[in-house]
Order: sequence, then structure tokens, then C-alpha cells
Amino acid sequence: MADLSGRASARSDVDFDPEALRAYLRTALPDADGELQLERIGGGQSNPTYFVTLDGTRLVLRKKPVGELVPGAHDVGREYRILRALAGTAVPVPGPVLYENDPAVLGTPFYLMDRVDGRVFLDAELREVPVAERRAYYDDLARVLAALHDVAWQDTELAGLARPGSFLARQVERWGRAWGPAEDAPAEVRRIVGWLRAHLPGDEHLGIVHGDYKFTNVIFDPRQPVIAGVLDWELCAIGDPLLDLAHVWSFTWDTAPEEYGGVRGVDLAAHGIPTAEEFFAVYYAASGSPRRLTPFHLALAAFRNAGIFRGIAQRAESGAANAADAAEVGRLDRVYLARALAVVAGHGG
Repeated sequence: MADLSGRASARSDVDFDPEALRAYLRTALPDADGELQLERIGGGQSNPTYFVTLDGTRLVLRKKPVGELVPGAHDVGREYRILRALAGTAVPVPGPVLYENDPAVLGTPFYLMDRVDGRVFLDAELREVPVAERRAYYDDLARVLAALHDVAWQDTELAGLARPGSFLARQVERWGRAWGPAEDAPAEVRRIVGWLRAHLPGDEHLGIVHGDYKFTNVIFDPRQPVIAGVLDWELCAIGDPLLDLAHVWSFTWDTAPEEYGGVRGVDLAAHGIPTAEEFFAVYYAASGSPRRLTPFHLALAAFRNAGIFRGIAQRAESGAANAADAAEVGRLDRVYLARALAVVAGHGG
């Protein structure tokens, strides 16, 4: 809940001193005057995020979590650079305001961005939307993803994020390591990794990939099916856009409602939801690229999700997770592992 008193006071769900933020803002944003109100938003396993209000100034603060972290993880400075690079492109993003790298201010680095008003849907069924209107929301989700992949990243400050070699090959190895040394990994992990290595596409292409693109990470205009802002750039990279598209498939059509708010098992036609193939067609038309998803991309997307949830489960076991439901959510590691294996098994693996 927000602090309706409007005073900057210490609260259990705020992991920094509100008075330290208020003192900082007096200098950094002297025009942002008034009493400070803070409201923590979201839960999740990501970077702590807050609404920050000072009279007429409405911002969002996103910061690195406190405590010991994996090197390179939760790089909020990187997120800020991504917002700055995308501002003014066809990709709607909140306007970047400032970045502070000094942990002495709030305990960890943080950044501020403009607050975007609109609707965030917590599941892919879009239950708050009339059935006849749901497809339009899916269509814009596809078009904005295509717009992101069409950004000339070489001409932005994000060019430095590109790494030599195959992005997809690195992803295979990265998510294989999530299960420990190869000799100790479960047999199905070794089977999936072997199949992915043998089926690496020969037409790999590079673009800006969001890394976690789905309904919960976009804000729609309050009145129409148009995305007003794309959020949560923590996993953004220069990589193969088709893995981004496959991620949408994995978290939407290959995830059940009770698992993570997907539509697997839902009567799509009755609910006004397009099939995955119809969604892909809108994306392909908007992107203009001749490249198409393959079983490799689908298997890797599911395997990547398995690895992400594996990490959440491990952090829950060690007591370092950022959300109270981390242990329960982490159990999805085996769910997505089984789905990756299903793709592999269906294609000769």
C-alpha cells in the first residue's frame, strides 16, 4: 500500500531510507518538490521497483537488490542505458530521468524513469478485456516486438553489448550450466543440450532482444489496445530476435494459467485469443524478415525458462530470493525442462 500520509517514513516493504532519497532528490531534481510518497510495486524475482511521488512529479525508481548477488546480475545501469538508447524510437519506453551508481545514496545503485499510466495485465487470458477485443491487444504485442527487433542497434550506445561468436550457442551453454557441471546434470538436461548443439541454426541474426517480453512487462494505453510502455529490461541483450519471439510462445501458449498466467489448455477461440501461429504471422508481417521460428528456438526458449526457474529455486533454498513465493515458483524449473524435452523428442532428439 502507498503511504497515504505523504510523508517519507521507513516502511517494511522499502529496502532503503526514504529520507535519504528525499535529500538526494532535493539536489538531483530541484524542481521535484513536495512531500515524498513511496509505493513498492510488483513482487517477482527482479529488481525492487517503487512509485515515487512528489506533489505533481510522478516517477518510478528501480534499484539493485541488497545483499550478495551473482556478478553481473541486476545491472540497473544497463537497464538505464537501454531506456536511453530506445527513447525516440518506435519502441515505447518510459523516459529515462537519471541514474545513480553510488551505493552510498540508497545502499545500491538505482535509476529513475517517468511513470507511464495505463493497464498491465497479469495473465495472458486478458480477463479484464471483452472477448471481441482481446486479439487486438495480442496484435500490438507482436507489432511492438517486431519494432524492437527492427531498431538499428549498431547506431546506438547498445552496440557495445554485442559479443563475438554465436549468441545462440552461448545461450545453450549458459542454460546448460544452470544445472551444474555436465557430468552431474540430469540426463534430460544433457539430452537437450546435445540436441541443441547439433541443431544450431545457420542463419543467426542479431538485434536488440528484450529477454522477458510478455503481457506482464508491458503497459497498455488505458483506453485502447496500444502499448504505452515496455518495461523490465533486465535481461535485454544483443541477440537473435527469434529467441525473443520463442520466449513469448513459451510463456504464453506453452504455459498453463495456473503455472504463470499462460493460455496452455485454454479454449483460445472461445476466449478471443489468437493461436501462436496467428501471433507469429502478425509479427512476421510487421518485421518483414524472411526468418521463421524453428523447433530449435522453441526448445531453447523452454530450456532457458527452465534454467531461470532453476536459479529462482536455488536462491529460495539458500534464503537469498527476492520474493516470498520463490520456492513455489522455482518448482517450475522441471515443468519447463519437460516442455523443452518434449520439443526435442518430437524432432528426433
